[in-house]
Amino acid sequence: MSVNSVENPNQDAGRSASAQTAYFAGGCFWGLERYFQEVDGVVATTVGYAQSNTADPSYEQVCSGGTDAAETVRVEFDPSHVTLRTLSLLFLEVIDPFSVDRQGNDAGRQYRTGMFFTDDAQQAVYIAAIEQLIDRIPQRPAVLIEPLRNFYPAEEHHQDYLERNPGGYCHIPLEKIRNVRRRQKYVDRIWDLTLEQFAVTQHAATERPFVNEYDHTFEPGIYVDIVSGEPLFSSADKFDSGCGWPAFSKPIRADLVTEHEDDRVPGRPRIEIRTAETQIHLGHVFDDGPAALGGHRYCMNSAALRFVPLERMEEEGYGEYIPLL
Repeated sequence: MSVNSVENPNQDAGRSASAQTAYFAGGCFWGLERYFQEVDGVVATTVGYAQSNTADPSYEQVCSGGTDAAETVRVEFDPSHVTLRTLSLLFLEVIDPFSVDRQGNDAGRQYRTGMFFTDDAQQAVYIAAIEQLIDRIPQRPAVLIEPLRNFYPAEEHHQDYLERNPGGYCHIPLEKIRNVRRRQKYVDRIWDLTLEQFAVTQHAATERPFVNEYDHTFEPGIYVDIVSGEPLFSSADKFDSGCGWPAFSKPIRADLVTEHEDDRVPGRPRIEIRTAETQIHLGHVFDDGPAALGGHRYCMNSAALRFVPLERMEEEGYGEYIPLL
């Protein structure tokens, strides 16, 4: 791992013929580094201090507030395995992009968030990611997009801190660190969903009843995950429940979905249904379905599904599921 300071932001451009470098500030650099280390395609990470008014500052100087430096992670990555856009989206998902000078329990100017670019191409990627964030959550982000002025590696005991101290403090949930490779597979497709699809699948929103796409669809076919395309429900198990949303008696296989307690509505506990693979929100399951079909009603959002009619199943690679119809 190189620990040379980057006083010239472009001096590391020639370090590898294939690797590229990005700089992300997202609160305490211990947790953010550990998160990026789990991303497929990241080849090296270095924690340090960016945008400092003092050359080669110490941790104590940074914490004093006198340097105006931001705790930052330098991420070297192979663009043939992971793109800068993917890294940017993963970054925006794991931080609180609307919090000013604070992440988790850490508060102070050194914990501000930012994506520091070294060329126009990086700047364009970061701006596009922020614009998508604003489209989905219409608030003003606190994430700074600035040219990288400098980067000084932190002291050696800060490098790979959580790898060497797995029980150490981390403001990033450990589940997100463990899950980041799976999330990486789908994050670009997720952020390319329509605003309604994103709200439903990522924030457990509920689409309008009766006027959604598949409430009145009963032709033969299968319903697949809007993100991954994995088959989830068969038209043979769909029935008209009168609730205003697509209703099914069961998924194609029980292990395709997971159940989660949902107590967001006071006095009305429900069981939320998510996909096992992409972990998107689908809807809820109730025990008021037809007894002849097993008694369950999987009440799903059309926005989380894509319908593949029987006549297109073979062409789209779903021929093995035709006998289920």
